[in-house]
Amino acid sequence: MSQPRTIVIAPKRGFQLIDWRELWAYRDLIYFLVRRDVKVRYVQSVLGFLWAIIRPLSTMVVFTVVFGRLAEIPSDGIPYPIFSYAALVPWTYFSSSLTAATGSLVGNNLLSKVYFPRLIIPLNPVLSNLVDFAIALSMVGVIMAFYGIAPTAAIAFLPFLVLLMMLTASGLGMWLSAMAIQYRDVKFMLGFLSSILMYAAPVVWPASLIADKFPEHGATLRLLYGIYPMAGVIEGFRAALIGARPMPWDLIVPGAISALVIWLSGALYFRQRERFFADIF
Repeated sequence: MSQPRTIVIAPKRGFQLIDWRELWAYRDLIYFLVRRDVKVRYVQSVLGFLWAIIRPLSTMVVFTVVFGRLAEIPSDGIPYPIFSYAALVPWTYFSSSLTAATGSLVGNNLLSKVYFPRLIIPLNPVLSNLVDFAIALSMVGVIMAFYGIAPTAAIAFLPFLVLLMMLTASGLGMWLSAMAIQYRDVKFMLGFLSSILMYAAPVVWPASLIADKFPEHGATLRLLYGIYPMAGVIEGFRAALIGARPMPWDLIVPGAISALVIWLSGALYFRQRERFFADIF
């Protein structure tokens, strides 16, 4: 008769930022949580997945009227509806993922009941929101067809921009989720922070305004502005999908470096704090 198998959970020796083998071992849990989030989001919903399109589409209508017609903000010669919608698709994903990741640890009963890599929790909304993102992105093709705009070869860079968008959302999500479980002020700060980040990003206005307003220092200011990763992501989405301007590498490159720093520092801070989650919870 075979002996019963014993599993011993012991502290790890040495430092490891992320245990990728452990995350892979818990891939079934990741799949279950992502699937659960997608199903719960639209349970007993009449419109179902159409909400993924309605949110950015309705915001596009408001922005078109307020900023495109009344304020007459320039849009690089692009019809303002497609100009704003192409930016709202990545921004809506980023904002939704950041909000969900920030509050993912607070009130999560699994923290004190069973062991699993805690990093799975804030990463879960970053993955599950990709479903909504893909649905909303498909609407871009419909709007482009309506305005007679054809995609260009720059669309090949879209996967890289999506990865950069996910890196930024997950990095800030790890930072804020680890802080929110101890400092509940983070929850109240998030709405305020999200509004600031949106208007700081070129969602309702083009990044070309920087060079137009400050022609002598435009190139330097754009490089500094590129430190904000979502600036390069949003302008890159417009270039990749609409092709009115070349890919803004002067925004994307510093944004990619900044996103990597945010992600690595977020993972480091999360790993340092996760041993206290159950006690604080």
